[in-house]
Order: sequence, then C-alpha cells, then structure tokens
Amino acid sequence: MELYGLTIHELQDRLRAGETTSAEITASVFGRIDAVEKEVRSYITLMRETAMIEAQAADVKIRKGDIGILTGIPIALKDLLCTKGVLTTCGSRILQNFIPPYDATVVEKLREAGAVFTGKTNMDEFAMGSSTETSFFGVTRNPWDLERIPGGSSGGSAAAVAADECIASIGSDTGGSIRQPAALCGVVGMKPTYGRVSRFGLIAFASSLDQIGPFTKDVEDCAIMMNVLAGYDPKESTSVPEDVPDYRQFLNKGIGGWTVGIPKEYFIDGIDPEVEAAVRRAIRVVEEAGAKCIEISLPHTEYCLAVYYIVAPAEACSNLARYDGVKYGFRSEEGRDLMEMYKKTRAAGFGAEVKRRIMIGTYALSSGYYDAYYKKASQVRALIKRDFDEAFTRCDVILTPTTPTPAFKVGERTDDPMQMYLSDIFTISTNLAGVPGISVPCGFTTAGLPVGVQFLAGHFQEGRLIQFASAYEKQAHIEQRRPKL
Repeated sequence: MELYGLTIHELQDRLRAGETTSAEITASVFGRIDAVEKEVRSYITLMRETAMIEAQAADVKIRKGDIGILTGIPIALKDLLCTKGVLTTCGSRILQNFIPPYDATVVEKLREAGAVFTGKTNMDEFAMGSSTETSFFGVTRNPWDLERIPGGSSGGSAAAVAADECIASIGSDTGGSIRQPAALCGVVGMKPTYGRVSRFGLIAFASSLDQIGPFTKDVEDCAIMMNVLAGYDPKESTSVPEDVPDYRQFLNKGIGGWTVGIPKEYFIDGIDPEVEAAVRRAIRVVEEAGAKCIEISLPHTEYCLAVYYIVAPAEACSNLARYDGVKYGFRSEEGRDLMEMYKKTRAAGFGAEVKRRIMIGTYALSSGYYDAYYKKASQVRALIKRDFDEAFTRCDVILTPTTPTPAFKVGERTDDPMQMYLSDIFTISTNLAGVPGISVPCGFTTAGLPVGVQFLAGHFQEGRLIQFASAYEKQAHIEQRRPKL
C-alpha cells in the first residue's frame, strides 16, 4: 500500500524502524492531493512548502531518536482553527483575508507532538451546515461518490481522511459535525466531552456546544490523537482540569459483561432501511463480543432538535456580532457612513444559512421572547442531560445510528432546511448534554456508501468509548474498502 494509505501507528512503526522518512510520507500525501483534490475539494488552503520544511525537521529529530506522539505525521486542520500566519476563513467570505497572529491551543499541541500540517480543510460557513455545501469556497464531495455530500460541517476534514489526502485530521462538533461526516465518509470520528479539549483559538459558532476532535482511519489512531488533544488549558474558560489517561491503554481489551443501552427513540420512522440493518448488525456484533444489550429510554429526545435550533442560533448571533468589517476580515466599500458599512459588510460577507441562523437567534433573544424561547430551551436542555445521566446508571455505553440515511446527493436538501437539519437528529443530543461520542464504520449500503454506528458514554469517559469501539472494530471485521477515485 502507498504511504498515504497507512494509519498513524503503521507509519510510526516504519519511521522508528528507519523504513521510511517523514519527507517521503509527506511527499506521498501531497502526491495523492495532486491526484484527487480537484475532484474531492477537501481543502481551502494547502501548506505544501511549510509541510515539507516540517517533515525535514521531523526527520532530523527521528534520526536523533527524538520521536514524539505524532512526529512526522501529516495532519489536516479544519479551517476554523487559528493558525499563526496562515489564512483562516471559517469557510466564509467575511474572513476570506484573515490571517491570525497566533495558533489555537490544539494547533500548538499538535506542533509540539511533531505533526506536519498539510493544510486547512473546507467546511460549512461558520460550521453552520450538515453537508459542506454552504462554504464560500465551494462544495466538498464525498470520496465514495462524487455526486454526494461528505456531511458537515467538518466535511473537508472527513473527506480528506477518507480520500487519503492526509493521515488524520481535526474537526469540530457543535451538533454532530464530526460524527455525521465520519459516518458518511467511512472513517472514525470522535466528539470529546465538553471541556476535555481546549477551544482557545477556535472560531466560535455556539460556545456552549462546540468541541474539537479527531478524524482517523481506525480507533487506534483516534486514541493516539486524543492523547495529543485532551487536557486542561488555563487560557480557555470552559476547559476542565480533569486528569487525562493514556488512551492507548484502552485498546485491545474486551467488553465482556458490559451493558449496552439501545435507546428506543433512535430507531424511528424515516430511518433508511439499510442504515438500520447495518446498525442492527452492529448490535449483534457487540453481543457476540460478550456485551449485554438492553432497551433504554431517553424520553426528551423528541425535543432535541427544537432545543438545539434555539440555543445554537442564539449563541451564534452573539458570537458573530464581532464581524463588522472594522478590525479584520472583509469590509464593504459601498457604505456611506458607519452604519451602512456595517449593514453592507454583513449582508455581503455572510451566506444565506448564516444569516438565517443569526436572525433566528436574534429573535429568540429579543425582548419579550427570551423567556419563551432561549430560557425554556435551556430548561429542556437540562432535562436532556438528566436523561443521559439516568441512562448511564443502567448501562456502560449507549449505541445508536450516527445518521438516519447514507450520504445524500449534492443539492438534494439545500432548498429544504428542515430536511437538512434532520441529518443531525441522532447527534445533536450529545452536544446538548455535553457527553462524548464516537462514530465507527459499521458497513456499506448496496450502493457502496458507508454507514456509521455511534457509541456514547458518560462525561470524561472517552477511554471507555475507545475500549468499546476498539473491541467492536476487531469483532466486526468490516470490509476494508477504499474509495475508487
């Protein structure tokens, strides 16, 4: 297999044995990018020159025996993470010329671990979308079928891993934006517990929901990436000073005797029959591995979509108020005075979906409506969290579908926002509750499209998720297909 098709741990073995170099791995990845990027369009910005410099520096360290967790491994970054001296757009025209003066904390951590950065990946504008169709820089395509979407909002990051245009990547998840594209692109994607990974330097969408996490080719790589990303950051007010274990210790362990909750609310009318069949097979697999599956209830699930689409837009309208054309980013030249400049800048700088959510959020927070909408949604959110707390007294993990359907065609839902929002119906609840989740490939449809299964655990139980997902991955023996690009 070509170097670009290998996992982090496989490449690490080769690097330690002197069988390859970071420069060779990085050149292989950029060769792959040159071959398929024009079709997939995973990236907004490529960092070819700096990547080769970083790879050569990594090789010097390797020769000295100084090998970090990710030394010499090419990693892609979602384009909402600030990167010092490198264009950071958030997929929006309003930040089309923004070059940050600092690195996000996760970028610093990846640098310290020795990663080589391939570039900044495409995304739905300000992470508002489920298909990576709202980006100002164009649509990313699903490597498994170029007529279909890769999911969103981290579609570029998921597609880049699936297409072997990087070895692993970083995304963010506000309502499913790591797990949903991971499922649709046939890769592993984890959303950590809220507060487990620093959000410092993340361009915010909804501050009480956003969380950064990895996309990888298998569960072992996910554990490696979490070892780098997780940890307390005093610069970030929501970062939690919780001890971080070595997540690799949870690999290759059994799940015999574990109790798995199957929430009845997640097997609903409208779920694609092939998706449901694949997830039902996953249930049988975990039973074969020694786990006991029981039916549970998360009774407030029916309110999750409504709560999310009040809370997230309300926080977004506050966060996006800072983009006014004054200090940085795009500025309209047509305004005759300050107020007109504000209006024209925001009208031209934001896309339709971002404007829609700003208006919804502004309405929900407006005088006379706050109690009826945002306050009420926050109260119901507390009930949703309580559902999970109670469920985890009965089970070790929860198993659900990641998405209700396989990847849909580009343009199929752009005129129907509600159908688009329903793409995240199985992932939104975990962001509202703040619990961690992981999506792992569980099969393919007859059309050859990937299907993902989602595992959830209690707060700061990422290790438990990795142990469960690792055991499932080994027991399931999912066919190792690659997209035919």
